[in-house]
Amino acid sequence: MPPENNSRVKPEHHCSIHRSLDLIGEKWSLLIVRNALRGESRFSEFRDNLGIPSDVLTARLSSLVDAGVLERRPYREPGARERYSYHLTDEGRALKTVLIALQEWGDEYDPNPGGRVSVTRDRATGQHASLAFVGDDGALLDAADVALVPGPAATFTW
Repeated sequence: MPPENNSRVKPEHHCSIHRSLDLIGEKWSLLIVRNALRGESRFSEFRDNLGIPSDVLTARLSSLVDAGVLERRPYREPGARERYSYHLTDEGRALKTVLIALQEWGDEYDPNPGGRVSVTRDRATGQHASLAFVGDDGALLDAADVALVPGPAATFTW
């Protein structure tokens, strides 16, 4: 029997991709994380640089804080009221690989006619860096040879 108030109960998803998208899969959320990786932390920076409506930004920042991707820190400019800045947590910084994977995909399959907007470089050497599949033995694997297969918690096979 459905609940009387017709509220939708969020089902628990077993798939980590599905659960991750529930937390950070909205466009603005990923763009906020991208800009935080670039050093932005203030509401006004996100709003102005992303062109995101303030109400949407407030909601996305709140959801990213609740998810543990960002943490809120109070600050006060001289003569102004207390405000909050938003800083990536370890979980948030770990999303760098996700964003770089999206960047590499976009550069390959939907390139900007004017060239790449950003590139990945090793901080120490300046050489180009890209994401790769690496086996347990440290060997690089071709993406075509990597399969997504059922894990120990899978409830069905494919």
